[in-house]
Amino acid sequence: FRVRAYEDYGQLSGRSVDDMIAGARVEVAPFKEDPMDFVLWKPSSDELPGWDSPWGRGRPGWHIECSAMAADLLGESFDIHGGGNDLMFPHHENEIAQSKCCGHEFAQVWMHNEMLQVEGKKMSKSLGNFFTVRDLLDQGVPGEVIRFVMLSTHYRKPMDWTEKKRAEAEKTLRTWYWITRNAKSTSVPVRVLEALSDDLNTSLARSEMTQLAKDGKNDELRAAMQLFGLFPEGGTLSEWAKDVIEDQDKFANDDYEVLDLQRYQWALSEVRKAAQETKDFTKLDQLKSGLVAAGVEVQMTKEAITLKPKTDFDPSKLEGLL
Repeated sequence: FRVRAYEDYGQLSGRSVDDMIAGARVEVAPFKEDPMDFVLWKPSSDELPGWDSPWGRGRPGWHIECSAMAADLLGESFDIHGGGNDLMFPHHENEIAQSKCCGHEFAQVWMHNEMLQVEGKKMSKSLGNFFTVRDLLDQGVPGEVIRFVMLSTHYRKPMDWTEKKRAEAEKTLRTWYWITRNAKSTSVPVRVLEALSDDLNTSLARSEMTQLAKDGKNDELRAAMQLFGLFPEGGTLSEWAKDVIEDQDKFANDDYEVLDLQRYQWALSEVRKAAQETKDFTKLDQLKSGLVAAGVEVQMTKEAITLKPKTDFDPSKLEGLL
């Protein structure tokens, strides 16, 4: 393929052919008119896979394979083409060039994701930190937790898998499954949809869901969770999520944030922040007293607020506090 014969070559990556040549490792071959030219059909020896063609026995080049599959399965034009940002050049540039020169409109939108990291380092077999989703599942990490960690980062930013993020995601999901266990069916909140409509900003959408949890809008939170795939279609929970809810007595003692107390903890934090600014601690004292009367141990430090149910905890006494 003669890249200089296609005027729009480089439009996706925003680089000229000369810039590409300067910064790329290109294969030098006698049949190329330009270092950036790429093979559409490769000659095959008897030992290699090959098919007869007007140009002799051979096989398709890497780039043309993808254009051919897209045309066959998706048609001459389709909506979204995704891939890692390391494929933008030369692979995706070449896909566009050869497809459009064949008269195909090809992809309407291109979405390139950043690379996956592990504990701040690039995932690679040489570093010994390479693993798959299946590996995590086999280790007992719930699929919802894996999904939740990945959705916490915008797809165009490096996604860093860390043990801390995994633990935080599981803790948050335990809380959300608990507080939405009796939620009613409703539509997905507009603010969550608007976040996703803004270049698939899953990170912002997740922040909006956190706010829904803080505001006690459990019906809307569950609808958003279902959209995110955290509830399968029809609202049927996974076995892990069912265990979170059914084992509520255990978690009420071992992990108090699974209870609705998370919402009161957030509220207490906001009230304290306002009290520190206005110097009026009346509302803070009232909320704290109400929690203590309901059997909640309130631990307040400069850095954090912790709520933990005591043996005489009575959730019914929390009604009307917020």
